[in-house]
Amino acid sequence: MDEVIQVMSADDIRRAVTRIAHEIIERNNGAADLFIVGIQKKGVPFARRIQQTLQAIENLPVPFGTLDITLYRDDFGSHTSALDPTDIPESITGKTVILVDEVIFTGRTVRSALNALMDFGRPSTIQLAVLVDRGHRELPIRPDFVGKNIPTSRREDVEVDLASDPQNDRVTIRKLAEQEATQ
Repeated sequence: MDEVIQVMSADDIRRAVTRIAHEIIERNNGAADLFIVGIQKKGVPFARRIQQTLQAIENLPVPFGTLDITLYRDDFGSHTSALDPTDIPESITGKTVILVDEVIFTGRTVRSALNALMDFGRPSTIQLAVLVDRGHRELPIRPDFVGKNIPTSRREDVEVDLASDPQNDRVTIRKLAEQEATQ
């Protein structure tokens, strides 16, 4: 039987979103030149919450886009999932892109996202925001904004559940059964 441990509650996630939004504003002297891009699938709802919080704090619109990195992955052949829409509604050239994902692990997803973003223009800078940093990086990639650092073993899986009702949000760690961890 898998053991599941909750490591972030809905309130923890709400506070992390608010803190990250304030850190983004402080680092970038406001939100005027920002463009938020969520990595499909699970980074998109987290990115949307950051965008909405930034807009509420700064009282101005912050452009938002979604990015599917499937075709840019270094393990493309081993994934059979359908493509999700990429929607970058305006140029990112000259903008500060805040790339958002829910969990950073090896860094390979972010590397793929950086490659994909370059097809849409040349941002002035790209900053990375994640809800959970679980360690185990294989590439020299480090997030600029982190909701929570959660050291894990490779035999654990971090699961982020951002529900349609934010009161039901949670982050859990699931300890993988021995046979799952070796696959």
